[in-house]
Amino acid sequence: MTNKIQITVDAAGPRVLGAFWCDVLSYVEQPPPPGFDTWDDALDSMGIDRSDPDRAFAIVDPDGLGPRMLFLKVPEGKTAKNRLHLDVHTDPGELQTRAAELVSIGATLVGEYDEPEGHWITLLDPEGNEFCLH
Repeated sequence: MTNKIQITVDAAGPRVLGAFWCDVLSYVEQPPPPGFDTWDDALDSMGIDRSDPDRAFAIVDPDGLGPRMLFLKVPEGKTAKNRLHLDVHTDPGELQTRAAELVSIGATLVGEYDEPEGHWITLLDPEGNEFCLH
């Protein structure tokens, strides 16, 4: 049996953070459900309040292989180190180039590490969530 998962991320700005992660993962905004041309139409038909258009944002792997990521607005900011982080793989030899690209769109470089278990670069997303680029 296969269990599908969703990764849910608390965020101050779900749309901005979700767009950043679209670039990191080569994901796209989740299209509206079948039968709807827009998310506004879908949410209206479901009776969901649209007064805050930035209360949630979902992204998906366009190939349907990776997990859905849902970004939810929360009132509090991040206060401690992540207990869970994503490892994002890139082409060998492109580690520094890809890290520089991610910094140019809002990531923060934490450090580069070359250890017996591997070589990686640790970054922060625009809201301070750690992730590693391998």
